[in-house]
Amino acid sequence: MNKALINQQILADPRYEEACRSCMNCGVCTAICPASGYYNYDPRVIMNLVKEADEGTLTEMLSSDLIWYCGQCMSCKPRCPRGNVPGALIQILRAVSIRTGLFVNSTLGRQQLAIKRAIGHNILETGYCIHPTRVDPVTHPEQGPVWAWMSGNANQVYGRFDQGYDKAGPGLLRRISTQALDELDRIFEVSGCKDLWNTIETESEKHNKL
Repeated sequence: MNKALINQQILADPRYEEACRSCMNCGVCTAICPASGYYNYDPRVIMNLVKEADEGTLTEMLSSDLIWYCGQCMSCKPRCPRGNVPGALIQILRAVSIRTGLFVNSTLGRQQLAIKRAIGHNILETGYCIHPTRVDPVTHPEQGPVWAWMSGNANQVYGRFDQGYDKAGPGLLRRISTQALDELDRIFEVSGCKDLWNTIETESEKHNKL
């Protein structure tokens, strides 16, 4: 768990200047935000709270579901009259929430473990966020008998739509080369993603033992 002050971690992120450089509290980001129509979510308020830099308030926010409502559509970016990016600020807050272990205090935050183990591992092992072979009928019985049949006959089914299915060369579901997968692994390493993953695993384990 990172013990540095939350505000210091937010300000140290290289994305912060672009995300928050000149907010004038106009509320355009909230007006255009799809998530604000479904949740008690207000990007303008989040911008204000970050600017106030109160450690108690920031701790409470990073321990809540609030920062996980954003769908990262980035509709806020082209609409802001001053070029701020509230969606990028959310990325920063999520990273700090993970590094500090605060994410385990919220229901949506704890879902990061499942996302990491599913989508994250899929990317590094197959090159795809979601791959048909990874949706196991035993693990996902809600997919029903049709999916169970498709899963057992993937080459026949997907081969009709994509001749390159699970083969080297071009194609939407082509087999990703070992070299490309190694490059992805290296990107995840040098970008700090694997450090976040390790924190998600260790902090989630601690929380589950409570």
